[in-house]
Amino acid sequence: MAKILITGAAGNVGLEVIRAFGDYTPDLSQLRAGVWDMESEIGKIRAAGGAEVECVRFDFTDPATYSAFDGVRAVFLLRPPQLSNIARDIEPALDAAKAAGVEHVVFVSLVGVEERPYVPHYKVEAAVKARGFDWTFLRCSFFMQNLNTTHREEIKTQGEIALPVGRAKTSFIDVRDIGAVAARVLTEPGHRNTAYTLTGSEALDYDEAAAILTGVLGRPIRYTNPHPVSFFARQLNDGKPVSYAVVVTLLYTMTRAGGADVISADAERLLERPPITFRQYVEDYRAAWV
Repeated sequence: MAKILITGAAGNVGLEVIRAFGDYTPDLSQLRAGVWDMESEIGKIRAAGGAEVECVRFDFTDPATYSAFDGVRAVFLLRPPQLSNIARDIEPALDAAKAAGVEHVVFVSLVGVEERPYVPHYKVEAAVKARGFDWTFLRCSFFMQNLNTTHREEIKTQGEIALPVGRAKTSFIDVRDIGAVAARVLTEPGHRNTAYTLTGSEALDYDEAAAILTGVLGRPIRYTNPHPVSFFARQLNDGKPVSYAVVVTLLYTMTRAGGADVISADAERLLERPPITFRQYVEDYRAAWV
């Protein structure tokens, strides 16, 4: 049986794709999990219910791992955030996938990306289309789970959300919903050559998000709204690569300018239920900030 390769399988989104697969097919043996570090990440796959999932090492920047595409019919593609040079870091893997006979690419993209040709997600979409794959683009709003991963420590230890978004609103989406949608479009017909805009059912500004965190955690969480230049400098001071700092600052500056408040019905239609709310997310992940 042809396989489905999940890239970034041990990350937040990849694990949710694996967890959700059982809702659409009982045969998880058709999944192949691409992991960067076999020793430390296989345990995460198994804990997510992936006992039957084949695990292989995969690194976009290491052609020696491209054998992961052998016998694969579809790929769930998640761009590692540190890879912003798409021609150098992603396109060789897409060429290898095409040569191996991959037919369908499901890519986690960005809401509004079709109007933003300067962001890496746009370039990945263009590269996928240029190679003649069938494609499904999941154009997602800001992940709720970024707050309990990337921004966890500043919320937990400093009681603040320090993002340069101004007063703009964001239609946050839970990665559990993204994983469920991805599992569906990978396992049933009717989703090829289609782009879905995946958002929550409400748009919040970060003062409102901080107020919900405050209420659930029972201690003050404030939104500090730093200037984009200060935010960029903080990324560098925290040891982030320059390319990563540039991309994330650009993405948040785009949010600051508006456009991240789009609310789409695509997630609710594909999930056949309302998307998870921000309050429910905070309640579910409360332990991360305690």
